[in-house]
This record gives sequence, C-alpha cells and structure tokens, in this order.
Amino acid sequence: MTTTFPDVTISTDRLVLRPFEEEDAAALAEMMNDEHITAWTSAPYPYTQADAHAWATRDSHTERAEGRGIVFAVTEFLTQRLVGIVHLRNTNWRTRATEVGYLTAPWARGEGYASESVLAVARWLFREQAFERLELRTAADNTASQQVAQKIGCISEGVLRNAWTVRTQTADGGWADTRTDLIVWSLLPEDLDEVDGYGGYDGYESYESSDAHRGHDSHDTLGGHPDGTAAGRRSDVHGHPVGADRK
Repeated sequence: MTTTFPDVTISTDRLVLRPFEEEDAAALAEMMNDEHITAWTSAPYPYTQADAHAWATRDSHTERAEGRGIVFAVTEFLTQRLVGIVHLRNTNWRTRATEVGYLTAPWARGEGYASESVLAVARWLFREQAFERLELRTAADNTASQQVAQKIGCISEGVLRNAWTVRTQTADGGWADTRTDLIVWSLLPEDLDEVDGYGGYDGYESYESSDAHRGHDSHDTLGGHPDGTAAGRRSDVHGHPVGADRK
C-alpha cells in the first residue's frame, strides 16, 4: 500500500501549489513573522532566515518523504509570489484520512486564496488519492480560519475543550500563551458535491509531477524536524508537536 503522497504541483485559475524551494526562504520568513501567524500558530518567533531556509529546503519535504503528509507552497500564477502554505499532516494511510493546515501571507488576505487553495487540495486528495476524510481544527476565536472551513463545505463536528495554546500580545510587546478550545471540522468526498465551485472556481485545473514542472530535484532530503518530531505525533504547520489551527 502506498504510504507517501506523489510529488505533485496543483494549478488553479489563480494559483500554483508546489513544493517549497530554497528561493522561497526570504518570503517565507517575512510571512511567518506576521503577528496573526504568531498568535495562531506555535511557529518560532521571531521566525529567522535559518528557520525559513530549513523549512524550504529540508523540513517541508521530509513531511512527504516520511509519509506524514505533504506541504504545498501556494503562489500566485501571474506573479509567482508566495501567497501561503497548505499542509496535509498526521496522515493515516489505513483509514485514508488526513488533517489540513493553512496559512496566508498578510498582503494576500481577503482575496479568497485560502479557500481556493484548500479546496483544490481537497479535490485532488479525494479524486486522485482516494482519501475519505479531511479534518481541520481551528481555535475557538480564529474566525478567519473558521470562515475558510465553512466556505469549502466543511461540517463542524464538535469542540475539544482547552486543547490548544494561542499567543496573545502583552503590553510590553511580548507574547504570552493562553489556553483555548479547538473546533473540529471535517470534509468528506460527498461534501464536495454540495460545493458549487468557489466564486466560480470549479476545482483544480491540473496536476503533474513536481520534477516535470520545475525541471530539477525537489530537495526531498530525509531528516527529522529541528525539535525531533516523530511520525505519528500531531504537529503544526512547521512540524511542532501540537494541535492544529491556522489562518
């Protein structure tokens, strides 16, 4: 039984979802230092160029190579600018179920990019990879992330009480951890039948092998996360062993 996702690129009318490359590191570091991403994730803060380089060249690719999931760098089709991240993780190959996390750069918010990219990945996951369940978890106060879940047709299944830690900014400009509930959402293949496109968007246009798209290796270097996260442990968009919650 296949236990790794294929190395693919997914295209929509406006976006290209592909593996990360070394050239993405600068834009990634800028995006990850946004205060909203700091608040809703457990990614390092400040997020350094070294963190970005490790993610772009090694850690994101290890997710796929070791069977935990797959990471897509979401870019604009016309400008090739980094829009955000879609990350499938905590994948159960026996039950054909996985969890999705997503982040959007500050400059790209309000354009529907998160919904478009997550929906494209969901359609690819169900139609091409024969998966049966996609799960999302959002912090109770992260309304932006909840709106994305609703737009793509997810069903709210319940609440995990006091299950996650978010950051709140203190008076001196620092950050403090605060406990919060997690809302659990799911998307099944039949749920997509009820999604009449997203703003006229009707799924992904195409997918192909990443090497064919880019013409060189995808840096699928085996190696652990900096914090030693092991396969099977719940992790956030940057591999840290926690719950899941994204903008």
